[in-house]
Amino acid sequence: MTSLKYKNNQSVLVVIYAESTNRVLMLQRQDDSTFWQSVTGTLETNETPRETAIREVWEEIGLKIEENSTALFDCKESIEFEIFPHFRYKYAPNVTHCHEHWFLLTVEQEFEPILSEHLAYQWVFPEQAIQMTKSPNNAEAIKKYLMNGFPQYKRI
Repeated sequence: MTSLKYKNNQSVLVVIYAESTNRVLMLQRQDDSTFWQSVTGTLETNETPRETAIREVWEEIGLKIEENSTALFDCKESIEFEIFPHFRYKYAPNVTHCHEHWFLLTVEQEFEPILSEHLAYQWVFPEQAIQMTKSPNNAEAIKKYLMNGFPQYKRI
């Protein structure tokens, strides 16, 4: 008898921002080609949100971040959101919400990501990224942290 492995409803959102162009990296989902988003991922057992953010950036776009990197900024903010109905099959029965921890990752310049979990990518200005994503929380993170020239955080 096989037991089903459900996704944890604790996750991270990593908004990636290029300093040289003031643009945001957006990724097109494989399981819904109309859905564009930043890097996201589920916490694994005994993993901190920061560890998850580092792992997910590596897995989704092939970018290696050192554990103590100041380029990865923990916003110290997390939100609870309703999981879209067409994605709920991945979670245990009756799980309808996810708790998401927000991070920002600043890179000096745009790069070509190595995609393993997405169909395509685009570097776009924050206003366009907000329009592209179906995720209200992804849009809110971009709006809150990037719409005013990224004043809350500067890469060291």
